[in-house]
Amino acid sequence: MDSLNSLIDGFGTALTPVNLLWAALGVLLGTAIGVLPGIGPAMAVALLLPVTYGLEPTGAFIMFAGIYYGAMFGGSTTSILLNTPGESAAVVAAIEGNPMAKAGRGAQALAAAAIGHFAGGMIGTILLVVLAPTVASLAVDIGAPDYFAIMVLAFIAVTSVLGSSRIRGLASLLIGLTIGLVGLDQMTGQQRLTFGSLQLADGIDVVIVAVGLFAIGEALWVAAHLRRSSGKPIPVGRPWLGKADVRRTWKSWLRGPLIGFPFGAIPAGGAEIPTFLSYVTEKRLSKHRDEFGKGAIEGVAGPESAASASAAGTLVSMLTLGLPTTAVAAVMLAAFQQYGIQPGPLLFEREPELVWGLIASLFVGMVLLLALNLPLAPLWAKLLRIPRPYLYAGILFFAAVGAYAVGGEAVDLVILLVIGLIGFGMRRYGLPVLPAIIAVILGPSAEQQLRRALQISDGSVTGLVNTPFSVTVYVIVALILAWPLVRKALGRNRA
Repeated sequence: MDSLNSLIDGFGTALTPVNLLWAALGVLLGTAIGVLPGIGPAMAVALLLPVTYGLEPTGAFIMFAGIYYGAMFGGSTTSILLNTPGESAAVVAAIEGNPMAKAGRGAQALAAAAIGHFAGGMIGTILLVVLAPTVASLAVDIGAPDYFAIMVLAFIAVTSVLGSSRIRGLASLLIGLTIGLVGLDQMTGQQRLTFGSLQLADGIDVVIVAVGLFAIGEALWVAAHLRRSSGKPIPVGRPWLGKADVRRTWKSWLRGPLIGFPFGAIPAGGAEIPTFLSYVTEKRLSKHRDEFGKGAIEGVAGPESAASASAAGTLVSMLTLGLPTTAVAAVMLAAFQQYGIQPGPLLFEREPELVWGLIASLFVGMVLLLALNLPLAPLWAKLLRIPRPYLYAGILFFAAVGAYAVGGEAVDLVILLVIGLIGFGMRRYGLPVLPAIIAVILGPSAEQQLRRALQISDGSVTGLVNTPFSVTVYVIVALILAWPLVRKALGRNRA
């Protein structure tokens, strides 16, 4: 009841005309910036951080929250329509969303994503209000072996359900892990695969890899096949969800937050793992499994809902522990410190108006995001009516601008082209792109957690399985690996 009363007071703060204006401005700016490849929520918040120096703290953080959610949806817009993820959390949206767009169902994919963001954000924020102290206390107890087990589960799950064979999935995973090794060793500081280049010492940014493999690889693939097929504009189709679409997606919208919120609250979590796991879950549970890879709407609705709920989950650790779990949370933490405020267990007591105003503004931001983006879905989808040679030329331009904006180095454009050629080769030989992306995102963290767990156990392998949580996860991994063999054996017995 105390939380509910505080939330009501928070709505009193969030619904003032000035704070409503900041929330609307944040959602609008976030969506516009998120649509540009390479400029994700973290960069958007960082770019706008100096602008808020003159604002009072509550208005500034309400605007930041709007930018966060708006940029996440903007990233999924380009991911669906142009196969160009605006940020790493939008990578999964491209798998089913882009085939839907190519089939003339881009508006439906965008509507499913918008409602998924709304449902996930609403449920995630409700869970933030109710469960914040409990989830934060559980997150503190999760150690290095548990993190490593979760990441192994993500690797195995994504290679098991994508592509025409597991061998190709593992080959793609290996490519991603190799790209993830580039840079300085986080433990020893030694250079790895940098070839003596100082620009590669910091590693290759995830956004450059995602844009290269998806956008550049796709553009080169289309260019290679334009002679064989005509470059006609893609039809937009009807701009609303039909009854059949809603029947297929409503469960996905509700399942996404159950996966996304806990992972967002776990330190070193973020939206990448839950979106992948949500996609795997939707594929396992779907009655239309044969449509996956060709444009299954559940594969857009579930992961987008999980991503939005994960964003609410990241605020749990940030507000209650002062522990940022994503790049956006890290920038917001810097903004708190800029105002002389230290997030942590006492924040709710010392700054109740700020905290509960921020949480209430998340509900307001979700409504504004849905009201803004549902009517705009058909308009965004009309991008596909541009003839493909012009469309993909534009994609190459914006991809190059986005990659250059990440670090401001000309070498990033060379890296983008090289990774784009790798993406082209992967399409040529039927390797799924997603395992490579998840390996780049999670590979360095997995290596760090593995080495940390082994250091704690003095090099003993048993240190990786010394907690009930890690043992449970490895049992799930074993079941995923063994299931095809069991299914094959059962099939022989029936025969």
